[in-house]
Amino acid sequence: MKTAIITGASHGIGAAIAVELLHSDYRVYGIGRDFSEMTELLFTEVPEEKRGFFRPLPMDLCDTHSLITAVQNIRQKHKICLLVNNAGVGYFGPHEELNPAKIHEMVTINVEIPMLLCQLLLRDLKETQGQIIQISSVTAKKNNNTHGCAYGATKAALTSFSSSLWEEVRKYGVRITTIHPDMTASGFYRNANFKEAGEPDAHLLPKDVADTVHMLLTAREGMVFTDLTLTPQKHKIERK
Repeated sequence: MKTAIITGASHGIGAAIAVELLHSDYRVYGIGRDFSEMTELLFTEVPEEKRGFFRPLPMDLCDTHSLITAVQNIRQKHKICLLVNNAGVGYFGPHEELNPAKIHEMVTINVEIPMLLCQLLLRDLKETQGQIIQISSVTAKKNNNTHGCAYGATKAALTSFSSSLWEEVRKYGVRITTIHPDMTASGFYRNANFKEAGEPDAHLLPKDVADTVHMLLTAREGMVFTDLTLTPQKHKIERK
């Protein structure tokens, strides 16, 4: 059985990806905070015989010491075949209205943690010829992210890092894909004064991203999607 680690696995896109990985016969170590949503999904979306292969790891990703210890403990038991850096945080509004704590949190969760986990797990991933999937954002592709410039910058940094890392490790058989989702109905915009529009063709669903992950996992060996952008048919938001 292959083993995967996914951050932000307790809700939204991360929980949907975790469910997909369980269906694909992975043992999944999910890092997150409150697993109540994921627990419900396990009982409604995952066959009983596979539920035990989800191992929740409740923690604050900003506590890098605990994260490193947890990952090292997992590596003592299993070789990692898949890393999904999904956790992300965004604060929106005029940059002058952010505070240092919010800026620090975005840089830590969106950039530092993916870099750290890739560094910790690259030896395993080379040995297993495994895969890294980075969940970035469509904002990484934009030249301007007014009222979200710090968040957009962190996601652009993740995308740039992933592209460079791919060129570094491709010769070892490691695959890296960066997914750039647009507005997704996942609860991500709880810190903003806007949210995704309610029409079905004006937002993505977490399962859309999970289905994309399934496509990546089942792609022909030797062929790699390095960069994917997912977007709804219509561009529309709603003010809260």
